[in-house]
Amino acid sequence: MAILRTVLTVLFALDCIGMIIVILMQQGKDRGLGAIAGVSNNTETYWSKNKGRSKEGNLIRITRILAILFFALSVVLNIKF
Repeated sequence: MAILRTVLTVLFALDCIGMIIVILMQQGKDRGLGAIAGVSNNTETYWSKNKGRSKEGNLIRITRILAILFFALSVVLNIKF
């Protein structure tokens, strides 16, 4: 059981490092004071319609997968076995 716990701990550490890197690679979503004042920018662009196939879309998908893995590993590592 000690070997399994060590492997899971290493996977958890790699997941944490990977999630930090992927989050830092993403672009900021700041809109300045327009978000506070309620100003909306609803322009439809080619990029916004095909966001899932872009680099930013892939980073978001990878972030979600790593976050789910982070949650699952943290739960498993806290089980006393």
